[in-house]
Amino acid sequence: MNSEYFMNLERQYGANNYESLEVVLSKGEGVWVWNVEGIQFMDMLSAYSAINHGHRHPKITKALKDQIDRLTLTSRAFFNDKLPLFTEKICKFTGKEMFLPMNTGAEGVETAIKCMRKWGYEVKGIEPETGEIIVFEENFHGRTTTIISFSTDPGSHDHFGPFTPGFKIVPYNDTEAVEKAINDRTIGILIEPIQGEAGVNVPDEGYLTKLQKICRKHKILFACDEIQTGFGRTGKRFCFDHEGLDPDIIIMGKALGGGVYPVSGVAANKDILGLIKKGQHGSTFGGNPLACVAGITAIDVLQEEKLIENSATQGTYFMKLLKQLEGNSKVEKVRGKGLLIGVVIKQSAGPAKGYVKKLRDEGLICKETHDTIIRFAPPLVITKDQIDWAFSKIQKVLGD
Repeated sequence: MNSEYFMNLERQYGANNYESLEVVLSKGEGVWVWNVEGIQFMDMLSAYSAINHGHRHPKITKALKDQIDRLTLTSRAFFNDKLPLFTEKICKFTGKEMFLPMNTGAEGVETAIKCMRKWGYEVKGIEPETGEIIVFEENFHGRTTTIISFSTDPGSHDHFGPFTPGFKIVPYNDTEAVEKAINDRTIGILIEPIQGEAGVNVPDEGYLTKLQKICRKHKILFACDEIQTGFGRTGKRFCFDHEGLDPDIIIMGKALGGGVYPVSGVAANKDILGLIKKGQHGSTFGGNPLACVAGITAIDVLQEEKLIENSATQGTYFMKLLKQLEGNSKVEKVRGKGLLIGVVIKQSAGPAKGYVKKLRDEGLICKETHDTIIRFAPPLVITKDQIDWAFSKIQKVLGD
């Protein structure tokens, strides 16, 4: 049973909802993965930043194994002895007063939307069922029906209607457009500090600060989707830390599960999350003991092993190397923060997908986005020597 066998089997029985790179992985450790034939590759995607801690981090996997032998699921019909510890850990890590746990990133965003609307009607006094949340062009917050209602990506949006109302879409990196969009029905702003799926779209320095000031001025909520950018990915605890901000709502997921379990949630103060009453929101699996142990240990490892600091150091180094390729016959621009980096391929050099396949053949796996951008986001445990190795492959494929 080789790679072709597994790929053909999935093509036969699986829904055709992903265009996967043709590599069949069966083992991982740290920054490395192996396919079913035993060929080694460096992981430069980290499951879209869900594997910040590296594949199979020993402390995280041990904690999960130990918990499996004790208790896995209770639902929220009962208390368990891990959720209280998890909520305390998150609140101390974020500086917020409350945390509501869910499973997937999209569920975290849906939770934030519900919390924002409840606050808008019960605190701000907007007429119920009329509130608007400002969102941004090229956003990616998930694929539920409500979330794709405010997507500007035709692949995510088209032919899935009718759509959920209550969202106003404005250009990204444009504060004037935000100011013009605000009216007496505006509840708040929902934003990705860096748009990952849009191709690591980094806004101007100070843009997020201006948005927070606008929110304070108009007494509306400022919600940051840190699902992909959180937990050290950009070289800070959260991406909004680069500008010293304090969002009203922090949405998190991906790396919170330590690369082994889906964990997400929303952190906010009691004036927002305290509005959710018994029975108004929840999840059978949200806050289960396994998820809580994964989240607790993921944060412990992040802090104990100084992975945030390593992301900043290695990200700066990696960006410096990649910038050497800017302006050659293939690379138009390199952008990013920490270890979330996008390399924009020139239109004249052909689609990014072809270069992604060449990089795979050199032992480095990554993924294109929006046809012309290659995203590099290795696990935060990566070393300088490993970056040097990766860049030698990248230079071979993308250099002149």
